[in-house]
Amino acid sequence: MDFTSPHFDRSALVMIDVQADFMDSGPLQIDGTTAKLPQMVELVQAFRAAKRPIVHIIRFYVGEDVDLVRRAAVLSGASMVLPGTAGAQVPPELLGGPITLDDDLLLAGKPQELGPDEVILYKPRWSAFYRTGLHEWLQARGVDTVVVAGCNFPNCPRSTMFDASEHDYRVVVATDAISQITPDRLADAQLIGVQPRTIAEIAAAFG
Repeated sequence: MDFTSPHFDRSALVMIDVQADFMDSGPLQIDGTTAKLPQMVELVQAFRAAKRPIVHIIRFYVGEDVDLVRRAAVLSGASMVLPGTAGAQVPPELLGGPITLDDDLLLAGKPQELGPDEVILYKPRWSAFYRTGLHEWLQARGVDTVVVAGCNFPNCPRSTMFDASEHDYRVVVATDAISQITPDRLADAQLIGVQPRTIAEIAAAFG
């Protein structure tokens, strides 16, 4: 039996950490993220056209509730994806227009709704499943396959893919809509059943 091949008719897109501070010229610039933005937009549009769920995962760095590698910098006053700042915002082309993050709602763990089955969720650490309502939100929509894209493969997307597998989701990585992907990193993820697909292959699977 095959337990890892994707079911695109039961899939959801999880777009991770595409925020201004991680883009070119941001204080936490992740090389390749800005260059991949047009492909990320194309992928989001494919999911909207297929009427499949979309979750935009975002980070806020607030006080001590920050991953350890950046906690000292934040406590020393560094402003990085800080609630209420331009650097925390998601590029409007990815959301279908300019949307201001509802900081209080997101920090309370609630989804900010953008449209039918499209939301923004805040995560406090690497994985989109850690201390979030992502699993419950996906289960309520009958999702068994997650497509992961965004910024940046070795950190938050990879943590999310491993946690998705722990929750028995079939996992796809959109190889041309994610920054910092390399053959070695992709091979590592494939060892736990992650399936690589291009945007074209995903769109074709939607028919």
